[in-house]
Parts: sequence; C-alpha cells; structure tokens
Amino acid sequence: MRTLILVGTLLVFALKSLAQTKNEFPNIVLMVADDLGYGDLSCYGQGKWKTPRIDNLASQGARLTDFYVPTPYCAPSRATLLTGKYPFNHGLMDNPAPDATAYLDTVGLSLKERLLSDVLKEEGYATTCIGKWHLGHQAKYLPTQRGFDSYYGIPYSNDMRPVHLLENKAIVEYPVVQSTLTSRYTVRAMEFMEKNKDVPFFLYLPHAMPHKPLAPSTDFYTPETKNDLYADVIRELDDSVGMVLDKLNELSLTENTIVIFMSDNGPWFGGSTGGLRGMKALTWEGGLKVPFIIRWPGNIPQNQVLHDPVASMDIFPTLLNMAGIAVPKENTLDGKDITPVLTLSSETPHKALLGMFGKEIYTVRRGPWKLHIKARTDTPDYMLTDWEDPRGPDGVTILGPYEQPRSSEYPGVLSGEGPEDMMLFNLEKDPGEQHNVAAQNPKVVKTLMRFYKNQLQLIQGNR
Repeated sequence: MRTLILVGTLLVFALKSLAQTKNEFPNIVLMVADDLGYGDLSCYGQGKWKTPRIDNLASQGARLTDFYVPTPYCAPSRATLLTGKYPFNHGLMDNPAPDATAYLDTVGLSLKERLLSDVLKEEGYATTCIGKWHLGHQAKYLPTQRGFDSYYGIPYSNDMRPVHLLENKAIVEYPVVQSTLTSRYTVRAMEFMEKNKDVPFFLYLPHAMPHKPLAPSTDFYTPETKNDLYADVIRELDDSVGMVLDKLNELSLTENTIVIFMSDNGPWFGGSTGGLRGMKALTWEGGLKVPFIIRWPGNIPQNQVLHDPVASMDIFPTLLNMAGIAVPKENTLDGKDITPVLTLSSETPHKALLGMFGKEIYTVRRGPWKLHIKARTDTPDYMLTDWEDPRGPDGVTILGPYEQPRSSEYPGVLSGEGPEDMMLFNLEKDPGEQHNVAAQNPKVVKTLMRFYKNQLQLIQGNR
C-alpha cells in the first residue's frame, strides 16, 4: 500500500511538472542595436562586411522588409517599443540629455505608462535591462523603477556627457571604456540567462553600438585597415548575437525562447540605408525603416521574408499574445498583434502607419504609398562638409577611436525630388523616394490626408 501511495504521489508530481512545462511562459530576448541601418546586415544586402550569425538567425525565423519605427531618433522610438503607443500617446517626444537644456536633463517617459517589463514582471518573469535606456536618466525614470529587476548600462546615448555606466542606480564607471561595452553587455546577458534558466525571463539588450562614437574591442578593431571602423563594430555586434544564441542552446532554452533583433532608427554616418533615401533624424525611408528579425522555433515558420508594413508599437501586444498574457485593460495601445502576419495567416492589421518628428506627424504609409505631409527643408549642421562633432571622442570624457566616420560618409541616397510638403511616393516602384507622384494620384493623397486628419482629431480628443 505504501508503495502504491508513493508511486501515486510521484505520478501526481510528474503530471503536475509536465503541465507546468507545457504551460510555462516563453523566454523573451529583445536585442536592439542603436542607429543600425536598413542596409547594415548582409541578410539585408550589405556587401562590404558580413553578419553570419544574424543572417543565420533570420534563416531560422522571419525577416521583415517593411518594419517601421515612429521617429528617426532614439528615445521616442524606444518608448514606443516598450509601451505599444505612438509618441503622441506615450508623451516622450524628445531625447533626454544631461548635457543639453534643463528640460531635456529632467524629462522622461511618464510614470503613468505601463511598460512591457511591468506586465511581464507581474506575471512572474525575471527581467533585466542591459545597455542603453534613454527613457529618462533621473532616478525615478530608471529601469529598476520601470519593471526591471536589474540594470547595467549607460542611461542615455554614449556620446552624451557625462558618459556614466550604471549598475542599477549607482555610477560604477566614469569615464566609460567604450571599446569594451559590447563584450561586457554580452557577458552580462549570458550571466542573466544562466541565473534564470529555470524561470521565464525577459532579457532586454539595447546595445550601444553602432551609435557614435564607434568603439570596437581589441579583438575586432583593425587599425591596419582604414575607413572600416563601422565594419569592425558590426562584426562584433554580430558575434555578440551569436554568443547569446549559443548560450540559449547550451541551456537548452532555444525552443522556448522568442528572440528579436532590430534597430531603433536609421543609421548615422558610416552606416548604410541599403539604397534608401535619408538617414537618422530624417523622415525619409532611411530614417524610419529598420531591420527586424524574429525567431520562435515551432511557432514562426523558418526562412520567411515578410513584406507587410508593421511597426515597433506592435511588439508589445504581439509578445504578450505569444506568452498567453492578456493586454491590461488600462493599456490603450496603438500597436496590433502581428502574430498572424508572422505565421503567414493574415496581412498587416494596420490601415496606415505614421512617422513623426518632434511633436508633429510627418508621414503616412499605406500599402505601397507614402505621403510626406511635412518635409524637413532645413540643412542640419552635421551635413556641412567642415562639421566637427562636439560630442566626438576627446580622450578624457568620451573614450573611443579618433577616426570616426565623417559627414562625407553619408549612409543614404542624396538624390531625388524635393524635399517639400505633400510629396507622394510609390515605394513598391520607387523605394528610394526619388519621384514625387502626388499630381498623378490625387485620390491617394486625399485618402492618406483623411487618415491623417482623423488621427489628429483622436490626438486632440485624448488631450
């Protein structure tokens, strides 16, 4: 009888353990490169350097060709990724900066916003942020106050003075040895996965590179070959992705882990838009369209190249859906669950996608069409041939190689009509936005303007 009871008890525990295994949440690894261009990966057409580990990741899942961020610069884009909302709804429309105005030194993402990390932590996930934060560097805005159990990284861009490296809220290094950032972030990421291999975890890994100043480690720096500092940085970033994937394999976690690799906006000098017009800080395709790769074995078909226009605001509801977690009722999202797109069962759920600069909507993308409601007609200082970067390496406060790319190494296409307001482009026929076809397509312009005006009414109503 005791034997039967023991066997029965063991069977109950075994069945319970099996049920927990079947119902456990998937791990989530979200890797975000900083200022990585659409053409910076060899799986997106880069020919000067190779990214074999990222390419392999793409072959094991889905590579998206029309993935958009809401702004062509850092903070609002990152806030959208973690809130599922456009900047005009989450409220952070500027880049916090400790070395600019008093406002930018104190601004941060509203504490009323619930982040993806908040929701996942409440469901039992172990959470960490390793790398660039940029949603506010005052203590109340830091990751450990926003659903992350721990934080290690620079709280803003790595060219903003003072470049402080934080451990949770404490400064642990100044000045920062930037050439070791990618490797240190990678080691921290692997340690986190090792420590939390038996529980569901959310690893948010927003790398510093290839944001300026470019700073590869000694293992990847090639001073003997000039003008390839950007390639050195990308090769190290590719190696870092490979190390993270290898660690998942080592821990037998690959099958139950969703892995995403993406960028926050278009490239700076030295990078590549892959033939798109513009660059970071501009609302041409080169500033708003970014690489996006996602893998989840057994759930997302392998070796898929998807062309549906989707956006970073979709990641919040998509990851929650994949984890079987309901979006909290108080979170009114702009993003949509794109699981059906990734599993080839549906087209994009969006009627149109918006692009912003500052507090204003600049572009509307619908199907093959993109309307530039507003155009940046000014010439930024950094476009001048004799421009000197005031935030470049100085050997004292910002540590990095002096041979940074110059403005002559423009990452995108400079030709084309305009810029001017109300330009329309057919991106299927003209991905480089060269020929304005607004005059030939007045009905398309009218349709996109109607969508734009409806969005404005919604924004004004929410305010």
